[in-house]
Order: sequence, then structure tokens, then C-alpha cells
Amino acid sequence: MKASWDIFCSVVDNFGDVGVTFRLARQLVAEHDLNVRLWIDDLNAFARLRPGADPLADEQISDGVTVCRWPREWRPVELPEVVVEAFACRLPAEYIQAMETCEHRPLWFNLEYLSAEDWVSGCHGLPSIQSSGVRKYFFFPGFTDKTGGLLREAGLIEQRHAFESDPAERGAFLQRLNILPHTDARLISLFAYEHAGLGSWLDCLAQAERQTHLLVPEGRILGDVQRWLGMEALSAGSVHARNNLTIQVLPFVRQEDYDRLLWCCDFNVVRGEDSFVRAQWAGRPLIWHIYEQDDDAHWAKLDAFLELYRVGLSEGAQQALTQVWRNWNAGEDMAQGWIALERHAAELAAHARRWCLEQALQEDLTTALVRFYRNWI
Repeated sequence: MKASWDIFCSVVDNFGDVGVTFRLARQLVAEHDLNVRLWIDDLNAFARLRPGADPLADEQISDGVTVCRWPREWRPVELPEVVVEAFACRLPAEYIQAMETCEHRPLWFNLEYLSAEDWVSGCHGLPSIQSSGVRKYFFFPGFTDKTGGLLREAGLIEQRHAFESDPAERGAFLQRLNILPHTDARLISLFAYEHAGLGSWLDCLAQAERQTHLLVPEGRILGDVQRWLGMEALSAGSVHARNNLTIQVLPFVRQEDYDRLLWCCDFNVVRGEDSFVRAQWAGRPLIWHIYEQDDDAHWAKLDAFLELYRVGLSEGAQQALTQVWRNWNAGEDMAQGWIALERHAAELAAHARRWCLEQALQEDLTTALVRFYRNWI
């Protein structure tokens, strides 16, 4: 009989939390033959990521995953073998009480946010004993073999290589999204939070010698793009050109298509956690717009990742990369940093491919969770 897992997701940052938990749920079903219920408190966010999903349904099946509305008034359900509390979202009190009183208590994971900070490896896999005596285990995604690894489907890197080596497939994919760049234009994707200094970066792209086709999925950055263009509104399908920069707004697409979009681009600007990880699997240079925290804790996370990621780069490339990432996340003028970064484009491209392959040598997050469960039982 298949083991059953419950994953709980509270939508905080629009799409990132849903993106991570749905990828996890899909992989548990497809690669580990598990029954998975994904509880989401805002199905509107899920429907944006999964065109065709019903944001009003209490229960629906998507890619083998039972996607459930997380109701405000909890109703009793049969407990699974494993419970994943994603990003400390706080399980319903009635659900926790049921776990405390049942004969065979489920394995309870607290799946934490991704971080490269040193302390993560020391806390990964440790139990937290609740007042009732139930143990909740902290599980940290990460970039070293002392953590839980990153979400990565089986054969993902091989799929990307096959896609990259087939110009016809790449062209057909772009055409399906109505992306028709000039022959010699570079493609850059932009999925970010609001950025006060965005105009200075767009100025650089517009004034560059090489043409740039900028692909902007619908999201929070659109307001800043609109202001730079001097327009009142942008929507999916909009295409506007200024000098050597063409800006195209894209609709939300399925996660698999977003992955392919990243594979098509020469450079990716991404935000949060889900798109950040997918950009690394794309093997392309990137900028990470980290989710801002009130206590500025995000700066420590950003610096910790840079400390790992820039190893092997020349001193000049390290300095340029660090400056651009910090300028972007501070909302500062991008011109000087971007121009410096451009001088190291070839080195950064080779480094991104190498980093991707190094990370792919580690066990993926989903497999690590399943292995922990099997050792626990």
C-alpha cells in the first residue's frame, strides 16, 4: 500500500511557497509512488501557476497530487504517514491534536526556507520536541551535503541539455509564447520584486551595442517597467521597443514552461526561492532578488550564498557580481555595476554551468526527505 503524505502551504509571497510545495508534491508522486495531499490556503496563487486549475474547488487532482483547499474551519481527516509543514506555516490546532492522540504518530517535518548560512548544516535533521512529546524534525534545503539539498527532478539536467542542443525545439517553444527575438539579440528574463533603480539598468540595456529582448512575466516588477516606458499599464502580450531594448510581457505559464524559458535566456533575474533554484538548474548567469525581511535578515542570506557561489571566479568577476547583486537588492543605481559585470560575461557563463553540475552531484531534496522517512520507520 502506498504511503501517504500531507504537505501544508500558507501563501505568503504570492507564488514562491506554492511553487516549491507543488514541485515537491509532484516529485513525491511521480518518482516515489506516494499518495500526496497538498493543502493550500490560497488557491488563486496555485491557479496562476497551473493554468486550468480551479481556484474555487475544495479538492482537485493535478499531476497526481490531490490539491485541497486549507479551510479556516478545519474538518477531521485521516492522518497520513508523513506531515510536511512548509516554511513554519503552523498546522491547524485540531490536526496537531489528532497527531498527538493517534496510535501511530506521523513523521512531522518542518521544511524550512532555503539558506546557505553556516548554522543551517548544524540544525538540519534535528528534532524539536513539542510540549505533547511529539517530535518535529527540521529539514533545511541547502547547497552542501550537510543539508537536504535542492529540489531537482530526475533527469532534469539531461532534459535541459537535450533542449539546448535542439534549435528547432527551442524555436518552437519561443514561438508558442509569441517570442520572436531578432536573430542576434540576447534574451534576458526578469521576474523580480519592485526595484527603485530598475530604470538605470533598462537604460544600460537600451544603450548597449547588442540588442536585448527582455522577457517579463507578469508580476510585481511591472510597475517599475511601466514607469520607465512612460506608460499607464502593461499586460501579457505587450511588446515595446526603445533603442536596442525590446520589452515583452509574458503571461504566467506552467512550471515546466518557466523552466524552459530560463533555459532559453542568456541571463536571468529571479526572485524568492523557487525561481532562484530553477535559474541555477538553467546553468545561466543570474541576479537573485531575495525576499526582503523586516529585520534585514535577508542580507545575511544573500551574502552567505554569494560566499559559496563566487568561489572559483576571478577577483574582478567576484567584485562585479557582488556589487550588482547588492545594488539590485538595495534598489540602487545599476549602471556602474552592470557595465563592470558585462566585462566578465564569458567567465560568469562558464561558472554558472559549472555550479549547476556541481550542485547536481548532490542528493535532491525530495529524495532526501523520503530517505529520512524510510530510516525513521
